[in-house]
Amino acid sequence: MVLIAALYPNDPGSSFDHDYYLQTHIPLVKERWGPMGLEDVRLLRGIHAPDGSPATYQVIALLTFRSMQDFQQAAEAHAQEVLGDIPNFTSVQPVLQVSENLT
Repeated sequence: MVLIAALYPNDPGSSFDHDYYLQTHIPLVKERWGPMGLEDVRLLRGIHAPDGSPATYQVIALLTFRSMQDFQQAAEAHAQEVLGDIPNFTSVQPVLQVSENLT
């Protein structure tokens, strides 16, 4: 199992259209990558840091794939379309990270 994190920075003056993201982008991700090994999608909205200052990330998407090979094949097939949709809902570039479970 592999976890792909897309972290959208909460840069001052940046924009993020949550409605488009939830109603258009995430269904696109699920439609394209679901049959290719995407098992779960968890979406988190940053509220604030523990000290009350602005959240570091406005949105974090956690995508779970069965394997690294499944993710790589899904990315090869549809990354251009999925990543190309990002400017339709935000003015920031996400930080992407590939992780695996330690336990």
